[in-house]
Amino acid sequence: MDNIIEMQAITKRFGPVIANREVNFSLRQGEVHALLGENGAGKTTLMRILYGLYHPDEGMIFVRQQAVRIHSPKDAIALGIGMVTQHFALVPTLSVAENVVLGFTGSFRLRYAEIEEQVAAAALRFGIDIDPSAIVGNLSVGQRQRVEILKALYRNAKVLILDEPTAVLTPQEVDALFETLRRLQKEGLSVVFITHKLDEVMAITDRVTVLRDGQVIETVETAHTSPSALARMMVGRETFGVSRRSSMEAGAPALQMVGLHALDDQNMPALKNINLTVRHGEILGIAGVGGNGQRELAETLSGVRPPTAGRILVGEHDVTGGSPADFTAAGVGRIPSDRHKGVVGELSVAENLTLERLMEFTKGMTLDRAAMLAYAEDLIAQFQIKARPTDPIRTLSGGNMQKVLLARVLARNPKVVIAPQPTRGLDIGATDYVREQLLAQRKRGAGVLLISEDLDEILALSDRIAVIYEGEIVGLLPAQEATAEQLGLMMAGAVKEEVNDV
Repeated sequence: MDNIIEMQAITKRFGPVIANREVNFSLRQGEVHALLGENGAGKTTLMRILYGLYHPDEGMIFVRQQAVRIHSPKDAIALGIGMVTQHFALVPTLSVAENVVLGFTGSFRLRYAEIEEQVAAAALRFGIDIDPSAIVGNLSVGQRQRVEILKALYRNAKVLILDEPTAVLTPQEVDALFETLRRLQKEGLSVVFITHKLDEVMAITDRVTVLRDGQVIETVETAHTSPSALARMMVGRETFGVSRRSSMEAGAPALQMVGLHALDDQNMPALKNINLTVRHGEILGIAGVGGNGQRELAETLSGVRPPTAGRILVGEHDVTGGSPADFTAAGVGRIPSDRHKGVVGELSVAENLTLERLMEFTKGMTLDRAAMLAYAEDLIAQFQIKARPTDPIRTLSGGNMQKVLLARVLARNPKVVIAPQPTRGLDIGATDYVREQLLAQRKRGAGVLLISEDLDEILALSDRIAVIYEGEIVGLLPAQEATAEQLGLMMAGAVKEEVNDV
């Protein structure tokens, strides 16, 4: 089978960091080829080079055996290369048809009936189920992704790059995406599928190229490999994955939400009548597609966002409307969902570790630097942080930065741990470590509220699972009774039930 794309000895540097080191990658006509690796392995960088968003420092690119220089996405599109990123480039106030033809009409005047007819014909030809007249802002995430794929195909893409395409989809939407890809593959489309999920690789791809630390470890036929072999290539070991291995008897309520309401940043309802209880010694997982009130829930439960109605109880202590300091004093520890916003980049590791308890390291009006360094050294050892107390925290990897945040929160032995998206963007090793820490808090007797868009994580760690959809809890069930299909239907709003867990 002929190669439609060949990338030879591609090297890309960002200052002293080498993101890709002499990478060789080929894509055959009509295949789905996975680029697999941990976060930071260089997968997206390599494909951004192919799409013209970055330029290689060294190496050559061939399209249909012809050497090419791709200076911009416009060049890539002209060569038949399209890319769908994790963050869709769509105008929400325009229709599907308008988004598809935007910038590709060859005319200053749009004839709406005509473009809707053309886009409908294209959707039919490519087997993509979408209404050309629908306003994009009213579509689900899965439907918007279909618009992005249709937009690329409408521009005559023969190669489609999909960057972590399932990150924001429900299980049902993932199935629909895979069905679409198989259909397009039969028509000769070649697909690069960037992912770190082994089950997806096994389900949809023909070949796999594994990257680690910016280098190609191996390219293999999917039919001739296994998840454990791929995991070993990715991280250097075969087994990984942390999960709740035993049930525990949950204790008294640690955190209660009673009729909780809150607004988002646009003063629109974000939380609607939330009634949930997190008990001591349990992990309550909140599952949902991103943007359904998860951020507002975490902020409301840590004093960052005031509720508009309802009550929040920590134990028997009413903290409704309290400040972040009030919530901390009551025993709530919140791990920031954005690790970069949770630290002060220019300060040292020691300063960040003591940031929320500086009064304990103050003598008169002076900071006791020696005590801060000693405290930091203890936590660095306890939480296996690969850094020195004096290192600027901005120089740490994402995993080590997350360990600093965990140490800062968990060193207080909080009664309640709020953990929104605690492993987002982390590689497998760091993800395992964070999950182990959450399970250790559960074993210690804390109540843990795990808010995650990773359904596998929710199923692996939770004792009970609540599903949030458009700011409401639409389902609550024991984890051992939950299935991905059942949760997916709830996450998509297809199944809804009245939940009162207080």
